[in-house]
Amino acid sequence: MPANLVVGAQWGDEGKAKVIDVLSKDTDIIVRYQGGANAGHTVVVKGKKYVFHLIPSGVIYDDKICVIGNGVVIDAAYFLEEVADIEKEGFDVRGKTYVSDSAHLLLPFHKLIDGAREDGSVDGKKIGTTRRGIGMCYADKMMRTGLRVGDLLNLKTAREKLEHIIEEKNAEMKALYNIDPLQVDDVWKDLMAFYDLWKDRIINTSFYLNEALKDGKRILLEGAQGTGLDVDFGTYPYVTSSNPTTGGALIGSGVSYHYLQKVIGICKAYITRVGEGPFPTELHGEEGEKLRKLGGEYGATTGRPRRCGWFDVEMLKHAIRVNGLNAIALTKIDVLSDYDSIPVAIGYELDGKRLDYLPSQELDRVKPVYKFFPGWNSDISGINDFKKLPKNCQDYINAIRDLIGVPVHILSTGPDRDHTIILG
Repeated sequence: MPANLVVGAQWGDEGKAKVIDVLSKDTDIIVRYQGGANAGHTVVVKGKKYVFHLIPSGVIYDDKICVIGNGVVIDAAYFLEEVADIEKEGFDVRGKTYVSDSAHLLLPFHKLIDGAREDGSVDGKKIGTTRRGIGMCYADKMMRTGLRVGDLLNLKTAREKLEHIIEEKNAEMKALYNIDPLQVDDVWKDLMAFYDLWKDRIINTSFYLNEALKDGKRILLEGAQGTGLDVDFGTYPYVTSSNPTTGGALIGSGVSYHYLQKVIGICKAYITRVGEGPFPTELHGEEGEKLRKLGGEYGATTGRPRRCGWFDVEMLKHAIRVNGLNAIALTKIDVLSDYDSIPVAIGYELDGKRLDYLPSQELDRVKPVYKFFPGWNSDISGINDFKKLPKNCQDYINAIRDLIGVPVHILSTGPDRDHTIILG
């Protein structure tokens, strides 16, 4: 059976969790393949909101297995808090969730160093991190100095590794940031709390997933953030520290590429981003605040207000190329119902010349080329039949499809699971 993939096609916060929730009913195993607790995935079912950070959102289905892949970085203490919160809602997490033995553990010094580096940014040039230590943990992974979940299966060796790591990090924090040293026992206590509850659920998830696919199971891969925040293909350096894109999905799950079938790109009917970095179609002042309020654009994890702007065709074409998208899920189309005219950026100009692609540098200098579409001025919230949408709304959706050259597979007309239109 195939593996399907859901990818953020903009700067994250596109509504992936809702789409994953909708698709999960027709799958067997849901896999989170990258990122950490800096991402918040929100699902609304029957009016009740659930927010997930590390646990795949498919956990709210009773008959689904969830997997946290090797590409995820896990803050053990935060993970246990999230599990406890979800289980208080009546969902079984431990009984149906596996954790990769190759996933890296995010430790307290990662967060301390992350915050200190952000505060000490030269000339105020901050990246805009969530200060949750994600980038520092990935840096240690690439430096081959990290501690992995599977290391805990040999407690003696894991303790020795941790002592060595903390000795080095304490020296670094004191010399560079004047941060007080961490105590090994305090860090070890949190790791043991995680180990005691999860030791029987730590497995080689790559083997497990490929065997499941051979046995006919259906797998859905979910990531965090979006293509515009990919460390290689995003707006570097204002990016995340991993690869939310298709390549990252394969690496972060260990699923063989030949199983991959449908790659669905999630995008809003407008666009947002959190933190610093270029944003060609950004709206400022009252216009930006209007769209932010209409869309409820505040971070699920941090509460930070999101920057808002008009739909960007060139950015989505970039996501299509990089990820091999063969379907689109268009979310929050209902948010645009209050506009008489809706601009769409159909291309870029740089120094008076039209560009054919999203540039890797100087995106902050491009000028969007807009095409204006008539609004529909009627509330479409909760509509789940395409034919019941106003004609101007249908035209807007069809125009986006024609501009990007990829079919729109899913439409979201509101936050609830039922506020969804499947177009085939």
